[in-house]
Amino acid sequence: MAAARPQTSGKKTGSGKAVRRRRGAADKADGETLLEFYREMLLIRRFEEKAGQMYGMGLIGGFCHLYIGQEAVVVGMQAAIEPGDQVITGYRDHGHMLAAGMQPEGVMAELTGREGGLSKGKGGSMHMFSREKDFFGGHGIVGAQVSLGTGLAFANKYRGNDRVALTYFGDGAANQGQVYESFNMAQLWALPVIYVIENNQYAMGTSVGRSSGQPDLHLRGESFAIPGVQVDGMDVLKVRAAARDAVAHCRAGKGPIILEMMTYRYRGHSMSDPAKYRSKEEVQKVRAEQDPIDRARHMLLEGGHADEDALKAVDREVKEVIAAAAEFAQTSPEPAEEELYTDVLR
Repeated sequence: MAAARPQTSGKKTGSGKAVRRRRGAADKADGETLLEFYREMLLIRRFEEKAGQMYGMGLIGGFCHLYIGQEAVVVGMQAAIEPGDQVITGYRDHGHMLAAGMQPEGVMAELTGREGGLSKGKGGSMHMFSREKDFFGGHGIVGAQVSLGTGLAFANKYRGNDRVALTYFGDGAANQGQVYESFNMAQLWALPVIYVIENNQYAMGTSVGRSSGQPDLHLRGESFAIPGVQVDGMDVLKVRAAARDAVAHCRAGKGPIILEMMTYRYRGHSMSDPAKYRSKEEVQKVRAEQDPIDRARHMLLEGGHADEDALKAVDREVKEVIAAAAEFAQTSPEPAEEELYTDVLR
């Protein structure tokens, strides 16, 4: 049984040597910003917990991949980009949509297949989309979004619009062939794309150490001369700091960059996965020592930015939002039969 790999705040360059990331203003946040990060991460956590509950009740069908444990990655990354920058990801996408500013009601109603869903109930858990928020979808084919995200970056370069494409994929997808074809093209054309590898330690049920010849995934771009950085994906401030550097790299015309986010999922790969390939002690240890929401909570309390009462008020507010989303997702009508023929290329 492979244990969870320790998180690091350093980075590795093309030489493979560790370089300590400078600590400074970029790793800090004012109290108001940190409290907002805390709220956003808590919103994603409570949303996913409710989605898991509703799936167990039979209210959500099909596949459902929960993001519990990985919240700091999307919240920190989203804080570093601007309106007009694009986001694309795989099938573990609920957290990405919420971080991008989509309403919980629309996301939850999509999970239940209702008319009020972001894709009118036709996309389900894995295939939501929002052009308004520059969110170009969750994608069910492993690694398929990497080529598409590279295409978004190509369009940005072609148009000269200074936009950046965030392309998320996991440690399992990092072994797919189209990823490396995309890396090659991105470097050849100096495309403004940030490849965000969410390394949650297990590709479905196989640990990174057992499935990857090179487990340091941020080094996967070395043969293409793409720089890579390994980031503590359980610390929202460290994620934001690395994301800011990566965005600046892309906007400066320096081409693609890889961010390997060392994170961890608490639940199984999907709702049908009992996750027997790892011990309960391993999961509990990560929860106790590295939980991203607990980390933010401690920073808020120790920094005097908020007290227990304020944090309890945030939790109550978030629970009310999620309860309303769940209610909407169950009462919104099902799509009309005519919707079968809309949004279809013919």
